[in-house]
Parts: sequence; C-alpha cells; structure tokens
Amino acid sequence: MKRSASSDIVHKLIAAAAWALLAFIIYATLTSIEKRPELTDGGLYKAFFTLLERIGAYGVLGLLFYFSYPRRVLFVSLLVSGSAAILEILQIFVPDRDARVLDALEKVAGGVAGILAAKAILALIGYGRRKA
Repeated sequence: MKRSASSDIVHKLIAAAAWALLAFIIYATLTSIEKRPELTDGGLYKAFFTLLERIGAYGVLGLLFYFSYPRRVLFVSLLVSGSAAILEILQIFVPDRDARVLDALEKVAGGVAGILAAKAILALIGYGRRKA
C-alpha cells in the first residue's frame, strides 16, 4: 500500500522527532548533574518526578520509534532498550553521575510501555491491515 505525500511527510516528521528525542536523552543522561534538565528543583516530590522523567522520556521514545518503524519491532526494541542500558553504563564516566541497574530497568520499562502503547494505537486504527 502506497502512502500519500502528506502521510509520508508526517512519517518523516515523527522519525525526526524520535531521533531528536534520542539526542536529547543522550545529552540529559551524559551531561553533568547541574546542567541536566529536570521537571522540579527538589523538595518532597523530587524522587517521584525523577522516576516520571525516566519512564516518560523512554516511553515517548519507544512510542515515536515504533510509529516511525512499525515493521521493525526488533530494531526499535533493541534501540530503545539498548540505549537505556548503554547510556546508564556510560554514566560511570561522568564525574558527578552514577550508573544504577534500577535506573536502567525503569528506563527499559518506560521504553517497552511506549512500544506497546504505539502497537496498540496502530492496531486500534487498523494500520497494516489489508483491505478486502
């Protein structure tokens, strides 16, 4: 099935957004803690918002990459989960950051949730079904 020109443009914009978000996540993960963007400055809810940032960022990343490459599930899964794991390991080399397995698992869980959400959305709208 051939896509229309407007559909092709939207697809390319979603793919560009996915790659741009990955670049932003790389920056946010490997920059010093003072330069890292955050939803809140501190206080009682800091831990909650930090968890929300991790899961949310990778959730949106998984969603965008699956929308961009819906027929490449293995590629999308490896890219999202692999980037979470590799970037967490690379934090060892950033002086004021620390790598934790729990952080990586939270990020992978967010990515998987985003991929599954995108898959469900595409199934609901009937993407990929052959017309009779």
